[in-house]
Order: sequence, then C-alpha cells, then structure tokens
Amino acid sequence: MAKKRRGRCVKKNKQLTSIEPEHLTRAPHSFIFHRGTVGKYVLSLVKDFRKIVEPFTATNLKARRKNSLKDFVSVSGLLHVSHMMIFTCSPESPYMRLVRLPRGPTLTFKIHEYVLARDVASSLKKQYSHPRLYQTAPLLIMNGFSGESSQLKLMVASFQSMFPVLNISKVNLNEVHRCLLLNYNSETNMIDIRHYMIRVTPVGVSKSVKKLLSSKVPNLSRFSDISDFIEKADVLSESEGEDDPNSHVELPQEIRSRGNIVGNTSAIRLSELGPRLTIQLLKVETGLMDGEVLYHEYIHKTEEEKAEILRRREETKKLKLKRKQQQTENVKKKEALKEELKKKSLEGMRKKKENEVEIEKEKSDPKMNPTVEDGNLDEDDDAEWYRKEVGKEPEPELFQNKPKSALKRKSDYPHNTWRSKKMKKEGAKSVKWRDQQDEKRAKYSNFKNNKSIRREVFKKGNKKKQPINQPIRKRKLGSRVSKDGRRY
Repeated sequence: MAKKRRGRCVKKNKQLTSIEPEHLTRAPHSFIFHRGTVGKYVLSLVKDFRKIVEPFTATNLKARRKNSLKDFVSVSGLLHVSHMMIFTCSPESPYMRLVRLPRGPTLTFKIHEYVLARDVASSLKKQYSHPRLYQTAPLLIMNGFSGESSQLKLMVASFQSMFPVLNISKVNLNEVHRCLLLNYNSETNMIDIRHYMIRVTPVGVSKSVKKLLSSKVPNLSRFSDISDFIEKADVLSESEGEDDPNSHVELPQEIRSRGNIVGNTSAIRLSELGPRLTIQLLKVETGLMDGEVLYHEYIHKTEEEKAEILRRREETKKLKLKRKQQQTENVKKKEALKEELKKKSLEGMRKKKENEVEIEKEKSDPKMNPTVEDGNLDEDDDAEWYRKEVGKEPEPELFQNKPKSALKRKSDYPHNTWRSKKMKKEGAKSVKWRDQQDEKRAKYSNFKNNKSIRREVFKKGNKKKQPINQPIRKRKLGSRVSKDGRRY
C-alpha cells in the first residue's frame, strides 16, 4: 500500500509538447486579478472583466495573498503576458490599474460606477448566447478620444495594445461575435465601457419567416394553411418599423446564419453582455507603480518639486544598489567560511579514522612484558641487587627462576582471582564468614521464590499474642469487672 503524501498537493503544470502558432504568441496576453481586501462585488467584476479580454487571458488565475508583483512579472515573459489589470478597493471607491509589462507605464483609473454582467443580463427582455462567443477577441470601438493631450494619447495606445491588431483585408466575419465600446466624455473626463454581442439578421423578412428560417417549428393549429400564417404576419412589428437604416449593410462574406445571403442587405443587432463601467484617469507614472509621476488629475507640482522628488528617487536607487552589493559580498564570505569549515571537518574525520585504525592494530598485536626481551628473562637482576646490598650470596631457594607458564597477562586470570587474594590476606575467619553470608542469601532466595516455605515460616514464628484485657478461658470468672464490662 502506498504511503499517504503529506502537505498540500500542488498540481504541476505540464510542459507544452507543441509550439504555439506565431499569431497566438504575438497576440497581447493579460493577467487580471485583485490585490488587498475587496468585496464580493469587486471579485465578480474581476471575473466579468476577464470574459471581456478572453481568450488571451488567464481565466482561472488564482492570486494568493503571499504572491507579490515580482512573481507575476517573472512568469510574464514565459507566458507572453504583456498587460496586467489590477483591481483594488479603498474606503472611497474601487480602483483599476493598467500596467504595461515589463517596464511600464502604469495608468490608474478610479471606478465611479459599475454594473455586473449578471445584473445586465437580468434586465434584458431576451438574452442571446453563442457557443463560440468567447473563442475570439472582441472588436475595440473607441469614440471621442480626440485631443492633443499626452495622457489622452497614452490612454488610446494602452487600450489598443491590449487587443490583437485587426487586419481588415483578412478578417473573417464568422469569427466576429463581440465588440467593446469605449466612449470618452471630454467635459467630465469620464470613460464609459460597454460590452456587446453582435448579431446579423436579414432585412425585409417578416417575423413568421424568421421563425421558419431559425428552424423553430411555429404553432399552426389556428391556421388552415401555412400561407395564412405567413400573410397574417406580413405586417412588421414596431421594433422592425423603427429600425435605423444606418445599421443596414450588404454582406461581403457568407455568414453561418439562416437568411443572411452574400450581397443581400442585413441589419446589425447588438445585445449587451456586460459589465458596465464608468472610469476616470487619475494618475500616469513610469515603471511598475513605482516610477516618476507624469500626470495627476488632482495634484500638480512645480518644476522644483519634481526635481527634488527625482533627486530623492536617485538617492534611493543608489542606496538600494549599495545594499545589494553588500549583500552579495556577505553571501560570498559566508560561502567561503562554509567551505573552510567543511575542509576542516573532513580533515578531522580523516584523522579520527586513522587513529581508530592504529588503535585496532595495537589491540590485535600481543603485549609483551617489559622485563622480557626476545624470550629471555632478566633473572639475575634481583640476585645481583642482593649481592650488592647484603654482601652475601643469596640462598638458592630465594630467587628461583619462575617458569614461563607463570608469566601471564592480567586478562588470563579467572574472574574470581580478587576473592582468592583477599581470602589469603584476611585468613580462614573471613572465609567462614563469607560462606555464612552465601548460605543466608541462598535461604532468602528460596524463601522469596517458594510460597509454601513462606507459609510454614509464618505459621511457626508469627503467632498472634492475646491482648491483655482478654480473659483466659481456663481460669474461672471472678467478681472483678473491667472497664469495658467484662468479668475476670
């Protein structure tokens, strides 16, 4: 049975086996996420905005609190990400930042009003959908962005670069399903964002014929013939009668919808998908939200203040670079010290191993008596000393040559040699006392291990004595009475 894995299971991204086409890699990709604490409505707004930018966005992107902006920037090059849209929320209102990767600029917008896509869909009388609605990028329609101001030109360039470039000569009308409308009001400096679905319907066709063309089976129970159904509905409805002629076009291509024929006139219909936003540009700055402020809606600084801010910024950059260099030097020193300690530890381990080998060799070699050299004993040392000190020849029994068998190591003696030596010193009395102690120990061990012996000992030696006040039965009762009422 396999062991259970501990910890959080993180799904690993599979490597792409096939190379993506060039038109997909060159298309602008985007990350859309939120930062900080936002409400549930702003979270829904983030998901709705991802649908607008699809399919070139991370639809299921999960931005955790521990992820920093550097994490997103580091993977943007590998995933061909060119833009980031960051939603934040303050006590006053929500904000939206549009960042161009990898080096800016950053545009900050204030969201004055917004309506979620689900609220827009619930307000419509009839909702439309298409199976391939979000498989292609929307058309970008910008209205009112005419002016000479630098911030206005930068806004136009930023929004245009978020969507793929449209080639009119090669466009396929069957792939155009959505459009994004940006309307700029020069008086209030507000931008209205709307998201629509594009439909094409034939012009001059009655409602009954449209039902037949749309493969819907009509209810013919009230009619005797199908001609009655068509003739009765020849009159146009109010919405068809008020149709704007500016929306009528001649189809240059074949479209996969019934009733629309190449060369015939058809009307373009728009049904809103949502969300709706009303935003205002607040600030433009260089870099990734930490550069020089190029434009601000409310705060205006003089040239001297701008120069002072630039000087402080340069000092901060120099200090940061200096700290970074110091950190790299410290890391190198630590690595050098680590290598030195590693070498010392390896050298100590080698010496320890050599010492252990030498000790093993000494143990394996037999130890020789220092008085023995080449198997000969220094027999004449004691006799010679006796001659010099006493001046006589020693008796023959005094210094007899000991046999070689008597020269043994300490380890050759039996384990109870110490006892025999003490017995010789203390004499026979101590030997007798020790034997008595051994007998007592043997008796105690037998007494402890054998229950029957313990019972007999208790029966013989531990008889209970009668209390003093208890009368003896053999003696006759007298006239005396004890304190507890007994006669004795």
